[in-house]
Amino acid sequence: MARTRTGLVIGGGIAGPIAAMALRKAGIEATVYEAYDGTADGAGGGLTVASNGQFALDALDAGDVLRGIGTPVAGIELRTWNGRTLGEFGTLPGLPPGQFVWRADLYRALHDEAGRRGVRIVPGKRLVDTVETEDAVTAVFADGTRASADVLIGADGIHSTVRSLIDPQAPAPRYTGLIGFGARLAGTGLAPTGGRMLMTFGKRAFFGYVVFDDGTTAWFANLPRREPMSMAQARAVPAGEWLTVLRDAFTGDRCPAVELLDRTDPADLIVTGPSENMPVVPVWSRGRMVLVGDSAHAASSSSGQGASIAAESAVQLARCLRDLPHVEAFQTYERLRRARVEKIIAEANKTNASKAPGTVGRVVRDALLPVVFKLAKPEKTAWQFDHRIDWAAAVA
Repeated sequence: MARTRTGLVIGGGIAGPIAAMALRKAGIEATVYEAYDGTADGAGGGLTVASNGQFALDALDAGDVLRGIGTPVAGIELRTWNGRTLGEFGTLPGLPPGQFVWRADLYRALHDEAGRRGVRIVPGKRLVDTVETEDAVTAVFADGTRASADVLIGADGIHSTVRSLIDPQAPAPRYTGLIGFGARLAGTGLAPTGGRMLMTFGKRAFFGYVVFDDGTTAWFANLPRREPMSMAQARAVPAGEWLTVLRDAFTGDRCPAVELLDRTDPADLIVTGPSENMPVVPVWSRGRMVLVGDSAHAASSSSGQGASIAAESAVQLARCLRDLPHVEAFQTYERLRRARVEKIIAEANKTNASKAPGTVGRVVRDALLPVVFKLAKPEKTAWQFDHRIDWAAAVA
């Protein structure tokens, strides 16, 4: 068997360092190439790593890296604009609660851990092309430099260059009709929410917040916007203007949105930008190149699963490359992952649709959701959250 010994990981966000650590554990030397010259410290909103994502990190002996910077969130409560509870769901019995973490903190922790394990992360390397031979794949960067290895892993996110190199006909990301915002506040005076994230379907926008025991508050909002807006366009709008738009959107809703917006300094507003997801990506690999994380299966933030399924895919890909020649490894990896991630993405798409349904749709949603929650059985979601990968098992 032609064993994979080296790998190039394109993308230094969340998926890239996890993929590199997984490859290292599989005995494959991995180097991460990041397009940007600087780091992402201080950038990005909050996210939750679900139990399945924690299990994936545990398979790499990296779960404590997350738990060292995260805060447990044990449940979510959904409410209407007038404060009526639509439903609640919590952690399934026997599973750990989700870990809420700021993306920038997770980014830094993963980079530090990858470096501690000997993974080299090279900034300022924007991929523009690849060249394959019978024995290797070579990455060509915008600065004229090159790097070669046995395989190349595209962990370069929803706007992946590697995806377009694998398949020039690959679909583009799809705008969900929502622009995202958030902030981290201290000393708001609000009572702790008891480890729950409280979410409100407002009359004009969607708002969520959690108050931790130390008084720190994290909030996020999804603002419907029909016309697509790029990240650059969203961040070009002065933060003070966005805060005014958001206050107007939540005026009249019985939740602390306006109060928290009033307490938010424009300098602290995080513009997470357009919410996007990927249509089905028909081709995950070609030759010595393969996709992992958002480049293959980007779920919108509504799923709460983006980082978790990226970690799962990184672990499964590394196992496959450990035990199989790269062509068979890529095929087996896709077989293990595709159906699961596409089902998770489909569930998230339903959630996005419920955030901006219009007046009639809002009435229907608010009438149906309590019935759905009443009839729902928690064990029916176990397929999503109680998913564990046996690292030691051989891949057939």
